[in-house]
Amino acid sequence: MQQFTTERTAVTADEIWITEHPPVYTLGLNGKVEHLLNTSHIPVVSSDRGGQITYHGPGQLVIYPLLDLKRLKLGPRQIVTLLENAVIDTLGLYGVKAQALATAPGVYVEGKKIASLGLRIKRNCCYHGLSLNNNMDLGPFQNINPCGYAGLEITQLAAYGVEIQNHELAVPLVHRIIKAIES
Repeated sequence: MQQFTTERTAVTADEIWITEHPPVYTLGLNGKVEHLLNTSHIPVVSSDRGGQITYHGPGQLVIYPLLDLKRLKLGPRQIVTLLENAVIDTLGLYGVKAQALATAPGVYVEGKKIASLGLRIKRNCCYHGLSLNNNMDLGPFQNINPCGYAGLEITQLAAYGVEIQNHELAVPLVHRIIKAIES
């Protein structure tokens, strides 16, 4: 992502990367090690994204939008809102009512965090992205203050009776991101 962003030009096409990570804690640029409450066998990796500490693992859909924000005429807050709304709309397809909070980036269902956002903007382009908890082991979140918030409850789509594979969930989410970017 860093290399792609550094080497891109004004005519480089935007890309959206879809992935799923092995178990890993990532610590953002502003991340504080004290938010790692218990050490475990899960590695901690420093990342140049925004935000504090989070967990990535199997069953979590991760989307990396590599976008030229200047060309798209989007600012940092606008891209965060666009991504949050894409998640909210996607969850709505499955009957899950979600919302964004003005006080903390991400998407929440019944006060519990279901999706996290952590972007980096460099040379008017964004990279890193969002993670949507689909059907995963939420236990590793107990070893951290997720996103720097002590006691923050984490949830996932499976908790609301939705059974879907990540590659299937990616389709409507990426579609909504693209649609919002193009409008």
